[in-house]
Amino acid sequence: MAQRDSGYLRKKDDAYYTPAWVTRALLPYIPSRISMISEPAAGNGGIVKVLRKAGYSVRSTDLRRGIDFLVSPATLLEAVITNPPYGYTKEFICKALETTQRRKGFVAMLLRTDYDHGKTRRHLFGGCPQYAGKLVLTKRIVWFTPVIASPSENHSWFLWDWTRRAEPSIRYFYEEAA
Repeated sequence: MAQRDSGYLRKKDDAYYTPAWVTRALLPYIPSRISMISEPAAGNGGIVKVLRKAGYSVRSTDLRRGIDFLVSPATLLEAVITNPPYGYTKEFICKALETTQRRKGFVAMLLRTDYDHGKTRRHLFGGCPQYAGKLVLTKRIVWFTPVIASPSENHSWFLWDWTRRAEPSIRYFYEEAA
């Protein structure tokens, strides 16, 4: 079944900025041991602002600011939280896992809810000991203003934790419409 046409043109450089409520939904699921977070696709800084307001130190980078997360040297990071560019999602996940491994870190990626369905990505989910689960957003994200059509895609935060000891879980975030 094909997805319906949203009525919107695709945004240049995947410039889909994450609304604050989406990042606030994630806050309770960031492990308490995490204090420093990297946001490698920061765009307009929406995720960064929410994380800093919550008390985290955040290193904010973006390709448009001359820093390409995928080709930059693998720094040791405590956590990576981002809404990755859609065409490079798998590469962002792999790089984030690589850069957080030695610090036994945490990774959270905002993705389409069915991203874990692809068999070419199996190694990131069912075959990945660090995969901790996902937080399903039960409210759809509005990416465009003005709104000319209701959102047609569902999204979730996908979580990986190098200290995971339990089976992956699915949680749900319910936010009443404003």
